[in-house]
Amino acid sequence: MVHIYCGNGKGKTTAALGLAIRMAGTGGSVHLYQFMKGNPSSELASLEKLGIKVRRLSENYGFSSGMTDEIRKKVTEEHNAMLDECIKDECDLMILDEIFSAVNKELADKEKALSVMYLLSHFKDIVLTGREPMQEFLDGADYITEMQCVRHPFEKGIKARKGIEY
Repeated sequence: MVHIYCGNGKGKTTAALGLAIRMAGTGGSVHLYQFMKGNPSSELASLEKLGIKVRRLSENYGFSSGMTDEIRKKVTEEHNAMLDECIKDECDLMILDEIFSAVNKELADKEKALSVMYLLSHFKDIVLTGREPMQEFLDGADYITEMQCVRHPFEKGIKARKGIEY
């Protein structure tokens, strides 16, 4: 089945990781592919302890708005290589975290991402997260959960906090 966690609210990755923990708790294998993310994040140590395989960018390239053409090319190559890995990957639950951001910013091939979703969903559960999923992804989903931001501390000038936002 295909699960989509989308919207402008906090909690998309958190919901996906909750499902990952549940699957790992049953003895199932979980592979997390993080698109657009290369900076250190607090959940990585916990996921490793649970045996959850994580694949992400090789380094922190910053926000897409500040990327040079050369960096955009490198990030796109890494993202597309991750999608190629997904096709061959064997696990019970696969998470493509922030895939919609990567596709929408043309930093990942949309057709490859759709292929991963449609081909693999017959054999395993696939979770896709991010803002503004394209209709082609929504049409193939079995579950769609939209996170809506009602209030966020960032609006008051409070910066992201370790252990909460990252």
